Amino acid sequence: MIIQPVQAFEPPYVMAVFSNIRAADDSGYPETLARMQELVPGNPGYLGYESARTPGGLGITVAYFRDHESLTAWREDMEHQAAMRQGRADWYESYTLHVGTVERSHGFVRNG
Repeated sequence: MIIQPVQAFEPPYVMAVFSNIRAADDSGYPETLARMQELVPGNPGYLGYESARTPGGLGITVAYFRDHESLTAWREDMEHQAAMRQGRADWYESYTLHVGTVERSHGFVRNG
């Protein structure tokens, strides 16, 4: 499997940056994460996501959407709302969500 950044899209588009520290006991989290990864591509405005976790436990996920309406549709999805409630109740010690509009985007891929 080749790992690459999400491609650059024609701006403007929206990004949601979710930074978090997970709780020591995150039972059920991997299964719910897999379900969210299965569900979100069904959103017509979803463009992709990138996610990383530091050895110290800081996790950052950046999700990209065509517009604010697409992001709102994802936020209002009933399964996603249930996952968010469980995250606050069980899986996260803390988190921050930043939402912004991307005004400029470009990329680079080395050939060969």
